[in-house]
Amino acid sequence: MNESRPSQTPTVLSDYRPYPFLLHRTRLAFDLDPKATKIRAELEFERRDNGSLVLDIGQGVDLRSLSIDGAQPDASQWRREGETLTIDAPNGAFTLITECVIDPSANTACEGLYLSNGMFCTQCEAEGFRHITPYPDRPDVMAPFEVTIRSDLPVLLSNGNPVTQAEGHAVWNDPWPKPAYLFALVAGDLRAVSGDFTTQSGKQVDLNIWVRPGDEPRAGYALESLIRSMKWDEDVYGREYDLDVFNIVAVDDFNMGAMENKGLNIFNSKLVLASPETATDADYERIEGVIGHEYFHNWTGNRITCRDWFQLCLKEGLTVFRDQQFTSDMRSPAVKRIEDVLALRSRQFREDQGPLAHPVRPESYIEINNFYTATVYEKGAELIGMLKRLVGDDGYRKALNLYFDRHDGDAATIEDWLTVFEDATGRDLTQFKRWYTDAGTPVLTMQEDWDGTGRLTLRFSQQTPPTPGQTDKPPRVIPIAVGLISPNGDEVVPTTVLEMTAAEQEFTFDGLATRPVVSALRGFSAPVVLKRNLDASGRAFLLAHDTDSFARWEAGRQLARDTLVAMVAGAEPDREYLGAVGQLLADGAADPAFLALCLRLPPEEEIAVAIADADDIPDPDAIHAAREKLATQIATTHEDTLRAIYRENAVAGTYRPDAESAGKRSLRLAALDLLNRVDGGKAAQDLYRSADNMTERSAALSRLIAVGQADEALTSFYKDFKDVRLVVDKWFMLQLAFARPEDAVAVARDLAAHPDFDWKNPNRFRALIGGLTENHAGFHAADGSGYDFLAEWLLRMDSVNPQIAARMSSAFESWTRYDNLRQERAKAALDRILDAPDLSRNLSEMVTRLREAA
Repeated sequence: MNESRPSQTPTVLSDYRPYPFLLHRTRLAFDLDPKATKIRAELEFERRDNGSLVLDIGQGVDLRSLSIDGAQPDASQWRREGETLTIDAPNGAFTLITECVIDPSANTACEGLYLSNGMFCTQCEAEGFRHITPYPDRPDVMAPFEVTIRSDLPVLLSNGNPVTQAEGHAVWNDPWPKPAYLFALVAGDLRAVSGDFTTQSGKQVDLNIWVRPGDEPRAGYALESLIRSMKWDEDVYGREYDLDVFNIVAVDDFNMGAMENKGLNIFNSKLVLASPETATDADYERIEGVIGHEYFHNWTGNRITCRDWFQLCLKEGLTVFRDQQFTSDMRSPAVKRIEDVLALRSRQFREDQGPLAHPVRPESYIEINNFYTATVYEKGAELIGMLKRLVGDDGYRKALNLYFDRHDGDAATIEDWLTVFEDATGRDLTQFKRWYTDAGTPVLTMQEDWDGTGRLTLRFSQQTPPTPGQTDKPPRVIPIAVGLISPNGDEVVPTTVLEMTAAEQEFTFDGLATRPVVSALRGFSAPVVLKRNLDASGRAFLLAHDTDSFARWEAGRQLARDTLVAMVAGAEPDREYLGAVGQLLADGAADPAFLALCLRLPPEEEIAVAIADADDIPDPDAIHAAREKLATQIATTHEDTLRAIYRENAVAGTYRPDAESAGKRSLRLAALDLLNRVDGGKAAQDLYRSADNMTERSAALSRLIAVGQADEALTSFYKDFKDVRLVVDKWFMLQLAFARPEDAVAVARDLAAHPDFDWKNPNRFRALIGGLTENHAGFHAADGSGYDFLAEWLLRMDSVNPQIAARMSSAFESWTRYDNLRQERAKAALDRILDAPDLSRNLSEMVTRLREAA
């Protein structure tokens, strides 16, 4: 393998040292030019410790001049080495002025200041600000910003409140100290969809959603979501907005989903723009959730930020938990919880079980952009939920209020966070901290002992498998929510939280008239894998009678998973499972969105994990065939009921994205998915022609693709939406995600040659590559063609946008799970990447970790 790869020298948490200078104020002046933007930075420092002034500076920054208190230092007093600028600074207070030139048009990495279709925009998290101007680019250096922008573009935006807005000139002032990663600037030909919000103290805030001309009709829902978010944060957390204006800008070329820059959130346009004709129910829900997430960062991320990037989970885990609460309150708590668990298991559990496993708070990193992971975000949110469960609602409220009071304006740590809970509730959280420091998903084993006289004993053991760099894991605190259900379906013990702290522990319940069925891990009370001896009849009973929605869904999910694993080994579809599905469909009182989730079979990746966990080797082709066979059997067995559900859940009238309407559509489309197996796509064809909204039209299209009847629909879909960039992304993705596995790589190659495949646009690249890797059997083709295709495009993307290439490389995460032939071909693809010259640090770190899994 190539020995000239970028340096793999890690940054280590234990090496953290406070910055030796205070930064009292930052003044920036931008003269915008696509190829030669000039930046003048005036930084007011004060020494507080010994040492030189060390600033970060990107390779693309042309430093033209440097002065301290108006005088130019001698050449011997400063030096630039790599991405570091070191200056012999005076004692006391002083002002550093630098003047630089950068080329935004050449910035294809979408990091720092760059151009997106003629619009200037920035992305500075995590370490992008150094590509704009020399600066202490670390989250614990915070200062108020004053920004002057000069350009002939009509809209000039930055953080904070507007001071001056004139033709060709704007000045913005952000009075709240912030680190450089929260800086933002946008300049372009934009239109605002505007509104206002009056805070609980009576202050009026001007709200603007900025979009490109012509996109205004699709920005209204984002504005409504922002208003709901602001009201919710006041009502639930008592947090009021603190500036006079709140701006959101939709950007076409963006590496992330969105960014919480103070007062000027920058969003990937797919998370802002929506209309019934172009966005699905899932898009609407995602827009609402991400608008909320970035707004909630104003307090949990901006007003209180993280001391260093190792503490990333402090702001992201907490804010994800808050946006989950928000969506639960806006929609269905039960459905939202199940959706969150599905996302956690599909992304974070896979991460924990592979070569990319790392603690929620890592101890080291090589490239921080590679740690914006499901472990930091989704598992980080689960830790907040467990804390809330352990201390109760009142304890959580007290702790959060103390956190905001104590750390407003701070750059905090996980230790600060846990200390707040200890001080507010009196609990010792020393053991709980292991959830932050130890990687891996604990395996929780439950055994039952019924003595026949009214006593039930539950015995639990916990064990966390080894992960890279961590072999032995001491026991953690695990809140286990359980309920007991009598044989007639009555709940005899309501939800009780058992607090496990030892490697093995038992709990008893006395005075029971008959042996109950245990409903365990209700609400998914901890992010663990639960193993218990429960046969199909027991799971079917819980699916029919459990009063906890998550546990009820989980029982059905496990029934389906066990059935599919058996079918991969040659069994026929389980009658117990098919009967349980019939009982479920007959529940007329159930939430349609919940029923839709219950009808959704486990994805092929989940079945592969279950087979691997049983120390067998999963066969992607056999898994795909088994899943198709079971879906067909469900449709055949319950065809009349499914057709009735399909008819009865049609939503009449004008499209609405509310939870009730979306739930009915989701159930209707779940029924269509099954019926598609028995009618050859007839119902899907009819729906495609009659649908007046993207939710139903794209679902019908996906079903037609799955049965090979989509040629005409794909042509008409592209013709109708070829000028709507976000819908064309769907067109690319659907063709790959739902292609027949044997056709998937060929379809990917054809689409990669399509004139509309603008691979340098992150959304379009993710649509193509993500669509292929979502097609489990197609991506894991036995001939290795899926691996080769991914390696080819990762190398191409790495040359222009290393962040995107590194993130998409995680599709190789599970390569060691499969047979020797597939492993050899995946290994060859990974080696091909590592042998490439000029590999970025981002991709090099990821692929090195993936390759070391062998």
